[in-house]
Amino acid sequence: MSHARTILLIDDSDYIIEGTASLLRFEGYTVLTANNGKDGLALARQHHPDLIICDVSMPEMDGYTVLKHLRDDPQTAGLRFMFLTARAEKNDMRTGMDIGADDYLVKPFSIEELLSAIEAQWKKSEVQQRSVEEIKLNVTYALPHEFRTPLNQILGAAQAIKTIGGDHPDVVELADDIRSSAQRLLRIAENFLVYAQLETLAADRRAVEQLRQHRTDEATAVAADIAMTKAQSYGRQSDLLIGEITEGVGVAMSGENFHKVLDELLDNAFKFSAAGTPVHLDFSLEGNVVEFSIADKGAGMTAAHIASIGAYRQFDRVVREQQGIGLGLTIAKRLVELHGGELHIESLPDSGTTVTIRLPRC
Repeated sequence: MSHARTILLIDDSDYIIEGTASLLRFEGYTVLTANNGKDGLALARQHHPDLIICDVSMPEMDGYTVLKHLRDDPQTAGLRFMFLTARAEKNDMRTGMDIGADDYLVKPFSIEELLSAIEAQWKKSEVQQRSVEEIKLNVTYALPHEFRTPLNQILGAAQAIKTIGGDHPDVVELADDIRSSAQRLLRIAENFLVYAQLETLAADRRAVEQLRQHRTDEATAVAADIAMTKAQSYGRQSDLLIGEITEGVGVAMSGENFHKVLDELLDNAFKFSAAGTPVHLDFSLEGNVVEFSIADKGAGMTAAHIASIGAYRQFDRVVREQQGIGLGLTIAKRLVELHGGELHIESLPDSGTTVTIRLPRC
């Protein structure tokens, strides 16, 4: 049975290389080999193996130097590394551990000792990964809850300031700025929470099946209402062009989730396109599928940008001053897919973007 993992062996002894490599390949590992530190370092940088097993004493470049180069390079700093050391060198292993080795194995070693040491590394990786995921999930859940109360208080205070200072334009403008910024932060916090909830839900097959039992009636009319509200919030009602609404068409998605998907996609369309340029919302029917298309003439994305869509990513953050943190599109895509639909993006830099979603008709 394949382990689907790659191990790099670095040792100047042909006997160690050939025997250990054969054993590991028999166990199902992909094995790379190098008989000196310089070649081993090059292979590590090229292939990023799951584990490096490296001799300490080698000509040209010893194991300590290999490890130091790996740990100094951000691209390879996280690679798991185990030393092979002669019994006489065992006392020197503190040096290796101090510069970042994960473990060491004393030569000569038995098959059982080798496999046990390797298995220990996989277990460490799994524990660390679970810890990272747990921390990430806890932060993603906790922060939005912590933000909600103070942000809502700020929103209330801003409204009170606007009411009290109604006769002073500067005060009203300041209150509106405060309110706008607080609403933006609240939206970001809510999106963190939505994303965490979706990732949890996706792992529960029964919950996904229940999710798909909901529906939104008159979906094209609902989409048009969402679009008009969004255009109004940007002061761009005249830029919105809506296709022909089809009556009696429903989709297999709850009204709340349908609103979230359309709201995020339309928000991006208005946010990243200039006032005075059109934003199109069109509909079409194809068998048991309802298609919604949102097109703008805005900043656009490269193929690499589209391929890299994922949580916590945002395109060209340094180049373009964008609002939000890029979760909106990811959330929309995840929601559509969880409901058995598809989301497709066509875009060119500085030419605009068209996002098409296809949802099951009901």
